[in-house]
Amino acid sequence: MRRILHIDMDAFFAAVEQKRHPELIDKPVVIGGEGDPTQRGVVSTASYEARKFGVHSAMPLRTAYKLCPQAVFLPVDYREYSRVSEIIKHILREFTPLMEDVGIDEAFLDISGIDRPAGEIASEIKKGIGEGTGLTCSIGVGPNKLIAKIASDMQKPDALTIISEGDIESRLWPLSARKLWGVGPKTEAHLKSMGIETIGQLAAVP
Repeated sequence: MRRILHIDMDAFFAAVEQKRHPELIDKPVVIGGEGDPTQRGVVSTASYEARKFGVHSAMPLRTAYKLCPQAVFLPVDYREYSRVSEIIKHILREFTPLMEDVGIDEAFLDISGIDRPAGEIASEIKKGIGEGTGLTCSIGVGPNKLIAKIASDMQKPDALTIISEGDIESRLWPLSARKLWGVGPKTEAHLKSMGIETIGQLAAVP
């Protein structure tokens, strides 16, 4: 059986800033553009404290400021985020060379050939990343990349979610179709016009 892990760092850019600036811990932090919410630009990452106010990635910075004016707005420091990302990817490669790098803050690992429980491997990865960077990640385990990616987002932050083939109908089908990788607002609206709102309803369509 295939066993795929999806490792997704929690609010990565904001978490890096909170790590190197401890005074920002537990405060709403918004990363985007030049860090000036009066200028054009979009949110790259928002800390979980900022997300409570409705701030999310790809939102205009001006909108984010209206929702959470008390937030700390910072510019994107791509060089620093890339440096930390390389540390994380090095840790992942120590577990298996079968890694697909899909972004600065996420990756897939194929652990099908490792004769150890997936949960045990995932827990060691979380520990290694924590010790190496001081950051947390969420890991999803599934029989393919799609299910692993959905799983990693189900209990964020700092989560470990395992979905086997036998769990798919009970755990995934009740979820919104928007949870599917690649389904955005326009596709979601089109599916709703067809009376399809959940993954299970979509699975039942010919």
